[in-house]
Amino acid sequence: MAAGERAAEPPADLSHYVVARPIYSEAGFQQEHERRPPLPPALRRRARAACSCSRKKAFRIARSFLPILEWLPNYRVKEWLISDIISGVSTGLVATLQGLAYALLVAVPVGYGLYSAFFPILTYFFLGTSRHISVGPFPVVSLMVGSVVLSMAPDDNFLIDGSNATGANGTGPLIDTESRDAQRVLIASTLTFLVGILQVVFGVLQIGFIVRYLADPLVGGFTTAAAFQVFVSQLKIVLNVSTKNYNGVLSIIYTLVEIFERIGTTNIADLIAGLLTIFVCMVVKEINDRFKHKIPIPIPIEVIVTIIATGISYAADLEKKYNAGIVKSIPRGFLPPEPPAVGMFSQMIAASFSIAIVAYAIAVSVGKVYATKYDYAIDGNQEFIAFGISNIFSGAFSCFVATTALSRTAVQESTGGKTQVAGIISAGIVLIAIVALGKLLEPLQKSVLAAVVIANLKGMFMQVFDVPRLWRQNKVDAMIWVFTCVASIILGLDLGLLAGLLFGLLTVVLRVQFPSWGGFGNIPGTDIYKKVKEYKNVIEPEGVKILRFSSPIFYANIDGLKSSLKSTVGFDAVKVYNKRLKALRKIQKLIKKGKLKATKNGIISEPGINNEAFEPDEEPEDNEDLQVPTKEVEIQVDWNSELPVKVNVPKVPIHSLIFDFGAVSFLDIVAVRSIRTIIREFERIDVRVYFASYQDNLISQLEQSTFFDDIVRKDMFFLTVHDAVLYIRNQMMYSDNQDPIFEKISLMQESKEPIEFTETSQPDDELDVQEEAMRRLAS
Repeated sequence: MAAGERAAEPPADLSHYVVARPIYSEAGFQQEHERRPPLPPALRRRARAACSCSRKKAFRIARSFLPILEWLPNYRVKEWLISDIISGVSTGLVATLQGLAYALLVAVPVGYGLYSAFFPILTYFFLGTSRHISVGPFPVVSLMVGSVVLSMAPDDNFLIDGSNATGANGTGPLIDTESRDAQRVLIASTLTFLVGILQVVFGVLQIGFIVRYLADPLVGGFTTAAAFQVFVSQLKIVLNVSTKNYNGVLSIIYTLVEIFERIGTTNIADLIAGLLTIFVCMVVKEINDRFKHKIPIPIPIEVIVTIIATGISYAADLEKKYNAGIVKSIPRGFLPPEPPAVGMFSQMIAASFSIAIVAYAIAVSVGKVYATKYDYAIDGNQEFIAFGISNIFSGAFSCFVATTALSRTAVQESTGGKTQVAGIISAGIVLIAIVALGKLLEPLQKSVLAAVVIANLKGMFMQVFDVPRLWRQNKVDAMIWVFTCVASIILGLDLGLLAGLLFGLLTVVLRVQFPSWGGFGNIPGTDIYKKVKEYKNVIEPEGVKILRFSSPIFYANIDGLKSSLKSTVGFDAVKVYNKRLKALRKIQKLIKKGKLKATKNGIISEPGINNEAFEPDEEPEDNEDLQVPTKEVEIQVDWNSELPVKVNVPKVPIHSLIFDFGAVSFLDIVAVRSIRTIIREFERIDVRVYFASYQDNLISQLEQSTFFDDIVRKDMFFLTVHDAVLYIRNQMMYSDNQDPIFEKISLMQESKEPIEFTETSQPDDELDVQEEAMRRLAS
């Protein structure tokens, strides 16, 4: 814009809008705008599209199965390589130490933790869609694997005589540790293989959506409980107190009780080393968090502490002088691949299912955080396949289940990692530890490794502070968090996860079964409708009730719809109908006896004859089951102006009822039948029923359910509530005001045969009988 030139005039005031259009019913809208129902593609066309092949389609399929073909050709060597190398070295050092530490959770020799930190990365590099997660062991998943290992191979299965002992367990009975460890490694690797198979199956069947049922509150409560379980399992290692390996319900309580019973046998050297490690690691991690913008590379405190602790243990000979528990033996090199023990599958299938889901959920949740941050997408089904093949591959090399660790992934991303090239380099660092450096770590105290695990639980323990925030925002989510956490602590991780999942689904069912509802009114001068109870200036249209039901309508909540309908309109349509039938029956008897006569001026009685119409109702209706008490109104007919006839019937203050279906996403067959019944019940008492703000798919569902007929037509459906209200006003303005009660009484007077009346309690099958009675009155 040139200097001094005036800006363009602002547009007209956009804070108001005016719309002029016809009042649209569904039938009128479809006719005017020529609705075209979508036709499903022909089977031949779909089969041809599925079976056709081209170079472009083949490359797209290959790229979806091997995501490396998408990002590796675009790899920016000059910009990213140095960052990936630095990140890979830093992550590799942390992964080495965490692999050793997390092996304690699985109850296998620590050297197998190095294998689990190495092999899964090799396949995920080609198959994974996340560029930032660090693949390997995670404490929660490792503990779940360890619970299966300990339940299938407890120490009690390997007790031997002292003369044949290959190892000893402190002052307790002698245990064949070599056979025990070999069996536990076989169980862990077999479980990993089975988890991998399940994950591949889930990926092929395209059910990556299953992770959506693990809501954030559920995952938060579960991981916090798992952190507590991990803490207890590592506490006995820090204290070097031997306990039984408990598993199942209340196992954590039994473990704590036994730890405190034997706390007098605590090894002071291990306790001091563990406490110092926890303190130093947590302080330095806090420094890394607070000054992450000033420190280019986080301080690898776990690696530093491990090196120092190994040196002290070796120099002071802590094992011999203080009976400290040390790593002792780390295998050098690789073991040949071994097939899984297929015969064990039946014993671990249930646990493998929960482990497969939890491992996938953790990995995808972490991956999505960084995918959002760096603007790329993660394919949930491909992640299932990637982790499944990684676990199948690594299970053959005596590894345990892999996912991703939050702390390790944070190191990989914060040190500049751009792609999974950093992951491959980190695997190279672990490879060096396996081949060359493993022997150097043999003097390391196990309490130091356990302390490293405990120090890494801080983030999961801090999730406890999410509960007050959740309670303020959504009490149901807070209840899911607390229930899942408590259930996982008491029942164990596998049953606790299942219990939390069922509880979460139960809250969804209850929220759908008992949704919010209310009577709506109009804000004068607008087409806006809000709850009458929540706004002072909202006015209900005269003679019209508007009910909004905020849920899909199906068999479980149809009674809730009927109850909310009675509360909104203030009466029960069936009872009103029965009352009117009783009143008409009395009047008919008096007319047949000649004691009453209907004229244009009203109903009159013969002179000198008692007016029995004054008799009270002999059988008053019991309305205690209604949420809103039924008010009685005296319908007065001018009977010679001096002797009015009084007949008690429930008051019906409305002539129209509108269902606002804006929040109804689907209807089942029970709902369709019930709504037809509701329409008939209200039509019989001269209340017209309309529907508004429905979604298009509801019309298709109603058409498929043969909902529409000569009585229930599409012109009862309106695009908006305001359309329905305006239509009702127009109808009432030009409608005939003749009294329908007078017409019916006149018909009774002229009829030579008695008219049958049928009362109704259940409206389903009896509606046809009642309709027949009303037709005879009206014809």
